Amino acid sequence: MSSARDIKIAPSILSGDFAALGAECEAVESQGADWVHVDVMDGHFVPNLTFGPAMCKALRPHIRGVMDVHLMIAPVDPYIEAFAAAGADRITAHVEAGPHIHRTLQAIRASGTAAGVAINPGTPLSAVEPLLDMVDLVCVMSVNPGFGGQKFIDVTARIRALRALIGERAVHIEVDGGVDIATAPLVTAAGADVLVAGSAVFRGGSTANPAIYGQNIRAIRNAASGVIV
Repeated sequence: MSSARDIKIAPSILSGDFAALGAECEAVESQGADWVHVDVMDGHFVPNLTFGPAMCKALRPHIRGVMDVHLMIAPVDPYIEAFAAAGADRITAHVEAGPHIHRTLQAIRASGTAAGVAINPGTPLSAVEPLLDMVDLVCVMSVNPGFGGQKFIDVTARIRALRALIGERAVHIEVDGGVDIATAPLVTAAGADVLVAGSAVFRGGSTANPAIYGQNIRAIRNAASGVIV
């Protein structure tokens, strides 16, 4: 299980102002975000349509740190090189998105980016167990993917089981969906160390008033670390 100092907060720009996404990335990083999470949706694998490689390329100059690209698309393989060329530092594909997840992860690694695999709430954890030596990150979905602002599904038992399976491997457990000050301590106590948060970070703030983002990020980090303020 990760120590408090290892917890990373990755705001999802899906909850940002679409008319000012570059400025939103700069704002959350300036206020303490560790990674910037980019939710790519195709309207096919999930019922929403968001960003493509061109948007990631446009955002790259506005992100000093890690661009964490989450591909909720099918097929995945034809687009890996484009997202890598656009500046992704990490590319995560869903185990459910195609029949050849090993090939997908090999292609992600070959592109020069860190490789992640995501798993939906209804998919058995056994689907990712054979992949743990091929990945840098497992993203445990705590909502059914497709939209921001959904209610958290309790996946703490899955996270604990996954942490045990990972053992001593240097593999992050990322949790995506419904993360806020109430759920952050539950998932980190179970073994997660990367928290994707959308509305819980962006709520109440703006690029004109980014200090609110900082307050929200610190509140999530403190809650995840068991700090009472």
